[in-house]
Amino acid sequence: MTKYESLFTPFSIGNCEIKNRFVLEPMEGTNIIDWLQETKFRGNEVHDYYIERAKNNIGLIIPGMIPLRSMLKAKWLPDHPEVFKDVKPLMDEIHSYGTKVFFQIGAGWGRALTANDMFQKINGNKILKNICKPVLNMDKLLISVSDNPNRWLDTIEHRALTKEEIHEFVQGYATVAKYCKDAGVDGVEVHAVHEGYLMDEFTTRYTNHRIDEYGGSFENRYRFAKEVVEAIKETCGKDYPVSIRFSVCSKTKGFQKGAVPQDHTYIEVGRDLEEGIKAAKYLEQVGYDMLNADNGTYDAWYWSHPPVYMPLNCNLNEAMEIKPYVNIPVVCAGRMQADAADFAIREGKLDGIGIGRQFLTDPETVTKIYENREEDILPCISCHNVCLPVALDAKKGVALDMESAATQGHCALNPVTFCEKKYQLKKAEQPENIAIVGGGIGGMCVAIILKKRGHNPVIYEKSNQLGGVFIAASAPSFKEKDKQLLKWYTRQIQNLDIKVHFNTEIQDIQSLTEEKVIICTGAKAKNLHIEQSIEAIDYLKGTEVGNNVLIIGGGLTGCEIAYDLALKGKKPVILEMQEDILKVKNLCMANSSCLKDLLDYYHVPVFVQSMFVSWDGKRATISTPEGDKIILCDSIITSCGYISNPLQITNEQKRMYNRQQKRNKNRANHQLPEPAFIEMENKKVYLLGDCNEVGNLKTVIWAAYDLAYKL
Repeated sequence: MTKYESLFTPFSIGNCEIKNRFVLEPMEGTNIIDWLQETKFRGNEVHDYYIERAKNNIGLIIPGMIPLRSMLKAKWLPDHPEVFKDVKPLMDEIHSYGTKVFFQIGAGWGRALTANDMFQKINGNKILKNICKPVLNMDKLLISVSDNPNRWLDTIEHRALTKEEIHEFVQGYATVAKYCKDAGVDGVEVHAVHEGYLMDEFTTRYTNHRIDEYGGSFENRYRFAKEVVEAIKETCGKDYPVSIRFSVCSKTKGFQKGAVPQDHTYIEVGRDLEEGIKAAKYLEQVGYDMLNADNGTYDAWYWSHPPVYMPLNCNLNEAMEIKPYVNIPVVCAGRMQADAADFAIREGKLDGIGIGRQFLTDPETVTKIYENREEDILPCISCHNVCLPVALDAKKGVALDMESAATQGHCALNPVTFCEKKYQLKKAEQPENIAIVGGGIGGMCVAIILKKRGHNPVIYEKSNQLGGVFIAASAPSFKEKDKQLLKWYTRQIQNLDIKVHFNTEIQDIQSLTEEKVIICTGAKAKNLHIEQSIEAIDYLKGTEVGNNVLIIGGGLTGCEIAYDLALKGKKPVILEMQEDILKVKNLCMANSSCLKDLLDYYHVPVFVQSMFVSWDGKRATISTPEGDKIILCDSIITSCGYISNPLQITNEQKRMYNRQQKRNKNRANHQLPEPAFIEMENKKVYLLGDCNEVGNLKTVIWAAYDLAYKL
C-alpha cells in the first residue's frame, strides 16, 4: 500500500475528474503552443517529455503559458486558429494514460516583461522604434494596468492599457479557450491573478492607479478577471472547466522589493491575506472552477519561483488559509513535498499538490512516491541554472545569453529532459574498463551512466567519501535538497555495485591499468595569501570562525556563506571588488533577489567596488570608494573563485583538447558529439567538469552525459 494514500485519490475541477492529486505546473519553455517568439505548435518537440510524465501517473498537466500576443511581431493568437490543428492527437495520446490537460492562456507580462537596455534604446528613439516595430512593437509590449516602471529596468516605462484593449483581451481569452476546447483540451487556466503579471497588476493597489471602472474598489480591480471567466463560459459553455493561477498574498514591500519569510512585520503593498481570502471567494463566485495557488509577484519573485533559500512548502500556509472559504479545489505550488501535501489533503485543507521543476528533474517522481521509493527520486535542488536562467543586471536589465535561452525549461540535473531522442541509453558494443579519477558529482554521474551501458567504471577517490566539493557546497542548513542529491548519487553507486577505491590519490595516470581515463579532479581555490585566513570550502567543511567575519568575495558562495553565518547569529561583512554582489552568469533573479533581501533583512554590510588592505587579527582595513574603513574582524573567509586542476595535463594539451571538443560539438548538429581526448602513451584521457573549465552542476552533469553516452 502506498504511504500517501490521499495523493492517489481523485478530485474534480468542475465536471472534469482528475485521477489523483498531482498537478504538473506550467513553466517557461514547456509550451505545447509556442506564442512567444516562434509562434507555432511545438507538440513534436515536447511530445516525449509529456508522454513520459503521463505514463508516470501525473493527474493533470498544465503546459507553459500561451500569451495572447506574441513578443516578436506582436501576432494576435485569436487570429491564428491553425496553430491548434495538430493539438488533438497529442491530447488523445496523453488521455490514453488517464491524464488530463489544461492549457494556460495569458494576457502577457505587463511590467514584468523581461526587458533589457535594448528595449530602452528602441523605445526612447522614435526613428528606431518605427524601424523595429514590425519585429518588436514597443507600443504592444510595454503595457500595464497604469503607467508603471519595468520590474527589470525601472528606467523603462510601461503605458496604461486603454479600455478598448482590455475588452480585446477579454474576448481574446474566450476565442482561444474555444480553440482549446475544440482541440480536445480538457480545460483552460487563466493567467493570472498571480505573480504580478498583467492581469494581477489590475488587482494590486501599488500598481493600479486607474480612475475608471477597472481601478479603485475591490470589484473594479478584479473586474478584468471576472469578465474573462464570464466570456470563456459564454463561449465554451458553463461546464467547460476554468482554473485561475492565483497568488494568495503578494509578499511585496514595494517596487523591486520582496518580503522574506522571516519578516513578519513588513507592510504589504499588494494583496495581503485578508484580501487574498476575499479574492478567493470572489473568484469562485464569478465562475472559476479551481484556484491554482501560490504567493508572490515579480517584485517578490522568490515566492513564485522559490530558490534553495526558501523553505519547503513555502506557500502552503496561505493556500490552506483560503480553503475553508471556497468550495472549489485549491492546489498549491512552491517546493511542495509529498508528506506535507498528504497531511493537508487528509485534513481537508488542500485539494492538490502542484509540482513544476521536480518533474523536470525526475519524470518518475509520482510513480516512485506511489511505490514508496522516495529515496530513489532524483531531487530538484531549486538552482534555476537551466530551467530559469534569467539573471538581472542592475544597469542593463535582463541578462540572458542565446545558449541559455535555447535550453530554458530544461534541467541542470537531468539533460534528458526535452532531449529524450538525443539521450537514448544503449548498451555499449564493446564493454571496457574505464578509470575515473575523482569521486565528485561529475565522477559519480559519468560512472553511473557508463555502468548502465555495460561498461566497468572504477572510481579512484583520494578521500574517504564520495561527493568532492559538493560535500561542502551542501553543508548549510538551507541545502537540504543538495544533501538529498548527494545521497541519491552515492546510493546509485552502491546499487549499481560500482567499484570505488577510497583514500587513493592518483598522481601518475600511467600507474592505472585502464586504457581509458576520465579525469574529474575538480578545481582548487584561488589563494589570496592572507595569513590565517580561511578558504570558503574549509569553512563549509566545519572550520570554526569568530563572531565578526569578513568575507572576501561577493559571488554566490561568498553570499551564501554570509547568509549561513547570519543564521548562526554571527556578524558577517561582504567585500566585493565589482560594482555589485552576485554577478554570476545565469543566476536566476529569483535566487539573487532572495539572497540579497535575506542579507538585507539580517543587516549584513556589503561593500562593493572595495578591496582588502590589511588585518591585525582583530580589525581589518578595507579600501572603499568613500575611502579606507576599519571594521571589526576576528576571522576572514576568502571566496574568490577557483582554478581548474587537471591531473598531469599541460595548458597546451588542455587548449588542444578544448579546440577538438568545440569542433566535434559544431559538427554534431545538436546530436551527441564525439568526445575529445588526449593521447598519453597507451591511454586515452578525457577531462570532465571543473578540472577542464570551472562551471556549475549543469556544466559538469551535461558534459558527463555527453561523454558517457558516446564511450
